Amino acid sequence: MLKSNNSRKIVPMAILTVGLMLSACGGIAQAPQVEVAPLDSETIVIEDISLVFSEVYERVNPAVVNIQVRQSFALGEEPVPEVPDHPEIPDQPFRISQGSGFLINEAGHFVTNYHVVDGAERITIVYADGFSSRAEVVGTDPDSDLAVVQAAELPAGITPLALADSGELRVGQTVLAIGNPFGLQGTMTTGIVSALGRTLPSQARTIGGSSFSIPSVIQTDAAINPGNSGGPLLNLEGEVIGVNTAIESSDRQFSGVGFAVPSSTVARVAPALISDGTYRHPWLGITGVTLSPVVREAMDLEPNQNGILVIDVQESGPAAEAGLRGTSSETEIDGQAMPIGGDVIVRIDGNTIVDFDDLLSYISEETKVGNRVQLDILRGGELLTLDVVLGARPEAG
Repeated sequence: MLKSNNSRKIVPMAILTVGLMLSACGGIAQAPQVEVAPLDSETIVIEDISLVFSEVYERVNPAVVNIQVRQSFALGEEPVPEVPDHPEIPDQPFRISQGSGFLINEAGHFVTNYHVVDGAERITIVYADGFSSRAEVVGTDPDSDLAVVQAAELPAGITPLALADSGELRVGQTVLAIGNPFGLQGTMTTGIVSALGRTLPSQARTIGGSSFSIPSVIQTDAAINPGNSGGPLLNLEGEVIGVNTAIESSDRQFSGVGFAVPSSTVARVAPALISDGTYRHPWLGITGVTLSPVVREAMDLEPNQNGILVIDVQESGPAAEAGLRGTSSETEIDGQAMPIGGDVIVRIDGNTIVDFDDLLSYISEETKVGNRVQLDILRGGELLTLDVVLGARPEAG
């Protein structure tokens, strides 16, 4: 299932250096606490937030690490010049990319972003106290931009971070972002939850080459910059509510809009990555768009009708097997051809679908591969019900 991406510039937040030497880096975030008195009182007591931040930082920071990844790359046909008296310099040039990660269990498993470790030939984990260890990738999921790596050595006394329920988040809640912005280890920034329920293009591609989408993404104004990728977004209890992943920017610098994959996704995906090395995403097999006023008018639908217009149905996919139909004609809207005439999905398992994000979030968070879901659709003005057995999202070939 896929949602068309708009023209926004979404930048994954790994930091990249190119050369023949490693360099160290790091980073972290910060936030305030407000205690509200009983509802029948007008008194609001504000604690010394610097003490709250310091306590969370001291407790959490040891479990947040710098992840350095070495990757070889080609320079075309030109050979790499030999350097006399330095036989350790490889014939193949390489680059060192840097991101962040955090410990999730006592076995030494760290969560990070897929785009941080993609193509890794060697991974080094650098801890807050400067100790370093080699690590290996145990599982990756480009669909959610998550990965798990396991450290060969884990220093004593590091406590894994707990996952909070991201479904309980509210806009305005104070958050902390911890990572390694610009390679500055030990940095902390703070902000709030700016919005919930965003979607981001994932690192995975459909068979046709388009991006799948990551649903239920958290938007924050806590400063996130290159090197923050894979680090935790935390509440004031020091629990992980998300994994810092990307910013919206035209120049790769933070401009007030950052994004984090929610902890609910981490809770589903990370255990499968540890046990199986991969995660099977449930898949409906359609391309669609949220109904707009002009599409409603063109299809003679009610002005207040919500739902998703099915544009295309993947051949031999779950939706096709269930008889779902894509668009059969098109009309001109604002000078552009717009497909119309397909089925309109209005409910899934009794839950009203307002936009495409509703459908994507429900399938991602409430179902598994092999589950049967019930779709209520409009076809030619008639309300129909179809049962669909969800498949596993295919890899691009």
